[in-house]
Amino acid sequence: RGLRIYVNGQIEIVVVYALPHDQIVRQLNVPAGTTARQAVELSGIGGMFPEIDLSQSKLGIFGKLVKPETILHDRDRVEIYRPLSVDPKDARRRRAEKVKAMRNSAPKPLHLQ
Repeated sequence: RGLRIYVNGQIEIVVVYALPHDQIVRQLNVPAGTTARQAVELSGIGGMFPEIDLSQSKLGIFGKLVKPETILHDRDRVEIYRPLSVDPKDARRRRAEKVKAMRNSAPKPLHLQ
């Protein structure tokens, strides 16, 4: 990704926050040297969703976890990650238990002799 700085020292970035059935996308022009945290603050998304706590929320750029003080580049997409509602290991275990229970409760085929 080539560095493209606007004449006025601005870069173009996108800040996104995904909800279960929707996503909020804000395209911004910010000063070169802006951090991921500053971009989220400038986007106004944090004010729309009180559950976003920048001291706790994880941030990423194109799916890769970054520190809030990471300096952005032109055309970066800053992602605000929601906390997991279920531990992935627990979810897998529950699904496996459900499949096993369904197999055990299925009627057994009749064997005619």
